[in-house]
Order: sequence, then C-alpha cells, then structure tokens
Amino acid sequence: MSASPLSASNDARSATAIVYCEGHFAAIDGKTANGLVRHSEKYEILSVIDGQQAGLDAGEVLDGEPNGIPICRDLAHGLELAGTLPDYFVFGIAPASGMLSSKERAIVLRAMGLGMNVVNGLHEFLNDDPEFVAAAAAARVQILDVRRPRPQKDLRIFTGRLAEVTCPRIAVLGTDCAIGKRTTANVLAQALGARGIKAVMVGTGQTGLMQGARYGLALDAVPSQFCAGELEATILEAFEGEDPDVIIVEGQGALSHPAYSTSSFILRGSCPGGVVLQHAPGRSHRCDFPGLAMPTLASEIKLIETFADTKVIGVTINHEHMTGDDVDTAIALYECEFGIPATDALTKSPERLVEMVLGAFPELRTKLVTGAR
Repeated sequence: MSASPLSASNDARSATAIVYCEGHFAAIDGKTANGLVRHSEKYEILSVIDGQQAGLDAGEVLDGEPNGIPICRDLAHGLELAGTLPDYFVFGIAPASGMLSSKERAIVLRAMGLGMNVVNGLHEFLNDDPEFVAAAAAARVQILDVRRPRPQKDLRIFTGRLAEVTCPRIAVLGTDCAIGKRTTANVLAQALGARGIKAVMVGTGQTGLMQGARYGLALDAVPSQFCAGELEATILEAFEGEDPDVIIVEGQGALSHPAYSTSSFILRGSCPGGVVLQHAPGRSHRCDFPGLAMPTLASEIKLIETFADTKVIGVTINHEHMTGDDVDTAIALYECEFGIPATDALTKSPERLVEMVLGAFPELRTKLVTGAR
C-alpha cells in the first residue's frame, strides 16, 4: 500500500524534536508518534525511539515508504544521529492509563536534564509533579502539558452561537478509538485546500494539537459540563479567525463505545451537517477491549443519525489487517449497501474525499480552483 499523502512544509517547522515510543511505534498505543511521523506542522521530527525497531525508517515501518526519519534504540542513539541537542522530547505513547511508568519517568527526567523541553500528551500533568517541576527549573526547560484545559473559571458553556457559523461543518467520527479519525481529517483538510476550498481543522485530542492544529482542545480533559461549550467556542474562533469554506472537526472514541463519551460531545458541540465515518473492517474487537466486538457500520450509522440531526456522508477505511483487494471489496460493498461514497484516505486518491464532500455540500463547487491540486 502507498504511503500517507500528508505533508507539511519544512519552512513552517522551526523546532526540532525526538519522539519517544518504546515498544509501540506503528501500533495502536503509539498513535501520537505515528501521527507526528505522518504529519507535523509544529516540529521537525528528527527520530523516533523504539529499540524493538531500531535501524529502520519510520515511514517504511508505518506506511511502507521511507521518509528519512530513523528509528533509534534509545535517547543516546537519537542524540548521536541528531548531532545537536533537539529542542523537544515528545512523549509519543498514548497508553490507556494515561500515566507514566517508573521507567518512563526516568527517561523523561533524563531528557530534561540534558536540556530538552518536554511535550506531554498524557492525562498525568507533569507540571503538577514536584519532581518534574524541580527538574524543569534546574535545567531551565519547559514542560508542555498538552491536555491541560483552561482554568475552570474560564471554561465556556454552550450558547447556541454555533448558528452564526455559516459554512459547512463536517465531523470525522469512527467505530472505535485509535482507528485513524485524525489522520483522515488531516488528509481531507489538505485535499480540500489543494482544490481551492479553504478548510480549517479543529483538533479535539492531544496529538492533533502536537501536530500544530491552530484551533483545538483536548476534549477528554474538559469537565463534561463544559465540553459542548468549549468545542462550540473553538469552532467560532476558527470561523471568525479564518473565514473558512468548511470546518473539519476531528472525532474521538466512538459514539457506541461504552468507555468513551467524547463522540457525543463532539456531535452536540459542533452540530455537524455531515459525518465522515472511519471503520476498520479487519478489526475484530474494540481497541484495548478484547471482550467487546466491533460494531457494524450499519449500527454505527443508525446510532449517529438517531443521536444527532446529521447524516453520514461517506465511509473511510482503516486498512489494518487488509490487503489492497480487501480494501477494494469493502469499498464496493459499503457503497452498494449504504449508497454513499467510500474510500481509504491513505491508499486511494484524495480526490475521492473531495468528491465525498462536494456530493454532500454541492455549494462548495463554486469554490473550486480549476486544475488546482
């Protein structure tokens, strides 16, 4: 299968970073590292640390095509290859616990001691830990707790001002967590932009914020009373600040998943006119929950369209455990069964995503730039 169509201009990335992902790169719990290797507007990724795959190229491991980002056996190896001290040490694992192990604590403290700033996407806020606070002060480095919400006194409730957003809003949801919603949202936004349709993506998780989303929040760290309001306010900021033709909202979890509530808040806080639904036909059970079978596409579509005043406008496929022929078969099956477009954002032409959106929102065709790609 071909590599990701995601790209970012090197000119836009001034900070350098090493991403730690020991034992998890290209796996589900390595989704933060995976995302940064595929697409980063904020950091130039120098290497990924995963001793189990040391010596390999990160792009080759992740998507089957080299991208020049080496996988290192440890921090010392990464520094050796960098030839200089990187600006940031990014913790690129997203464990279900959301916490650092004792071994990982030591590695992060080591990076700080060497003079590297730390980017932390866990639920565990390192700026609240006296040991990390002392280490940061001693080394004169910063800790960025990406998931930390604004102070509670400043949190916003839903107001209904979302009606002022006149451009289409599309949410990219999924049938499971760690299924590729963020990647598909990024590919979709770039594909629309390449055709002259100004698309702004609103991130709703830590990885999207690390990648450089200009508008977003880590929704799963916000108290539930304020989730819809915080998302509404962020969408309004994106609309007022960018005057976009379309807003793409990154999904989290799955509406049907008993362990997560974020999809419900995304549907309530963004009131999308359309939903692109990401599914993994080759996945037999929910991520991290072997006792929970995956839902069918039909059941998830029915649930979404019952829960919210919206329509699923297309299906996108996560091709894990699938061959190219498997993907083609699934696309044909879903298009026949549901009467909506289906594609794989990573292995098929981005034009399929563009046409998916234009079919649902034909008024956007007036924004197309002829011959633009």
